[in-house]
Amino acid sequence: MVLAGAAAYHFSARARLAALRIDTQHDLDLLATAVDGSVTRYAHLPSAVGLNKDVLDLLRAPQSEQESRQPVANHYLEQLNDYFGGLAIFVLDMQGTVIASSDWVYSDNLLGQNQKMRSYFQAAARGAPDRYYAIDETRNEAGYFFAHPIRDERQAWRVVGVAVVKVGLAELERRWLPQDLPVLLADANGVVVLASVPEWKYMALRPLSGEVAAEISASRQFADHAIRPFPVSIALEHAASAQVVSFPEVPTLAGERRLKTRDFLVESRQLAGTGWRLTTFADLREARADAATHAALAAAATGCVLLLALFLMQRRRTLKSRAEAQLLLERANAELEQKVGMRTADLTAANERLRAEVVERERAEQTLRAAQDELVQAAKLAVLGQLATGITHELTQPLGALRTLSGNAIEFMRRGDQATAQNNLQIMTTLVDRMGEIIDPLKTYARKSPARPQSVDVAHALRGALFLLDQKLRRAEVAVDNHCQPGTALAWCDQNRLEQVLVNLIGNAVDAMGDCPVRRLRLEAEAGSAGRLRVRVIDSGPGLSDEALAHIFEPFFTTKPAGVGLGLGLAISQDIVRDFGGDLSAANHPDGGAVFTLDLPAAGESQA
Repeated sequence: MVLAGAAAYHFSARARLAALRIDTQHDLDLLATAVDGSVTRYAHLPSAVGLNKDVLDLLRAPQSEQESRQPVANHYLEQLNDYFGGLAIFVLDMQGTVIASSDWVYSDNLLGQNQKMRSYFQAAARGAPDRYYAIDETRNEAGYFFAHPIRDERQAWRVVGVAVVKVGLAELERRWLPQDLPVLLADANGVVVLASVPEWKYMALRPLSGEVAAEISASRQFADHAIRPFPVSIALEHAASAQVVSFPEVPTLAGERRLKTRDFLVESRQLAGTGWRLTTFADLREARADAATHAALAAAATGCVLLLALFLMQRRRTLKSRAEAQLLLERANAELEQKVGMRTADLTAANERLRAEVVERERAEQTLRAAQDELVQAAKLAVLGQLATGITHELTQPLGALRTLSGNAIEFMRRGDQATAQNNLQIMTTLVDRMGEIIDPLKTYARKSPARPQSVDVAHALRGALFLLDQKLRRAEVAVDNHCQPGTALAWCDQNRLEQVLVNLIGNAVDAMGDCPVRRLRLEAEAGSAGRLRVRVIDSGPGLSDEALAHIFEPFFTTKPAGVGLGLGLAISQDIVRDFGGDLSAANHPDGGAVFTLDLPAAGESQA
């Protein structure tokens, strides 16, 4: 068992280490891309500075005129720096003196400083762009410098100055600090310039040669910071192979967050844009824990093989016990069958009683539906009674016109003017048709008929409901905003009953807006999901309280004053909608007022 566990641990550790390295390399690629992009996006900014006319005029001017031209160049560099968000943008003459800077407004600005010893100035003065990491001694502030030569076309493109952009690395540090594992960024010499473990900063991952150390000291690249050796040896030249390191002490991240392990898998990646190397340290605890688990499972499997031998030895004794158990089982089975027979008889009697109750409930449901139909018809007739005054007004004018035209026709016929009499009769025919159009929706609405689902254009049903409530809408001065166009929304239901529901909803909306300064009724119809259709009635009233939303569809619940309503309209409307496979719901609109939504089956899918 020990040998099996050791072998399983060895192979599992290798497999988990390979998988961990793949994941670490993927994360490292993403982080390297982000770091490289954050730093190198300023690479072309110095070349733009060299094209500015004010900067070129400052470099061309003699020493006596530079003071007067300097403010214009300073303002340009300040605006450019504010737009791109760098630390500073400054211009040096060929003697290495800063003659214009974006930080001119600060007391510790760079104006007048001489950076002749900086390697990036020397390279740019020779005509080659350069990049360089250093600590600014004036502010003790680390940054990455991009330098570019400024050439004058009037002097045969001779280098007349150097444009420098200083980029801060605080954003990169903020991106690393929340991480739970160490990350470091080293320059081309292997010196750590950024690290999520603060004590690693300005440590050398490899020994520095005497020439490199002398150059760093002479240029004061890292100011007064001493370059110390890194706690562990990292083979940067062999990045293609996995490397496991163990620190002498547990590293402590920024914010005094102490890690729980000293052993890490090291992965490194060279950044093409800056020449820096990004290195991450992955925790090995989970991989080693999985390997230990697999070792324990292998040892347990070996133990199971040994137990199998014991099982075979006990087989004969088990077969004997099984025969005795079989006899006891047969006896218990006989007793169980007897009890099942008795229980079946009881269930049969209970089933007969249940059938009788079902028949009684069906009779009660038929009686309830008949009562509901009567209530629906009574509600229709109540609405028709309310509309009687408005219909009388609509018919009074055509009747008066008919009386006048008929008298005129008799007089013209007596005089022999047949053409004028015929014209009057044609006008009378038009008026009679108009009166028929007014009365026909009332006959259809008042007719008591069983529900016959069919393809119904919701726009026609809304038009009929608005016609029936036209006088009420006018008296209440309600502005109707109807967004349902004919032919765009087809529902599978009974048109007469759908109109009944819409009349109830629109009438309730008008009542709710009675005391509101703005009275607007919005009607919408749109296709839903899975062959459904949604019709919305939205008012600009005060909306519904929490208590009203909880009981709005209960019979005899009403928010109207006593004697105005019975509280049956919404309950009946919901039952009508559910009869043809729909639903009615209420809610408060986000812009104010209440919204009632009809969820109806669309015509096409229901017919199929």
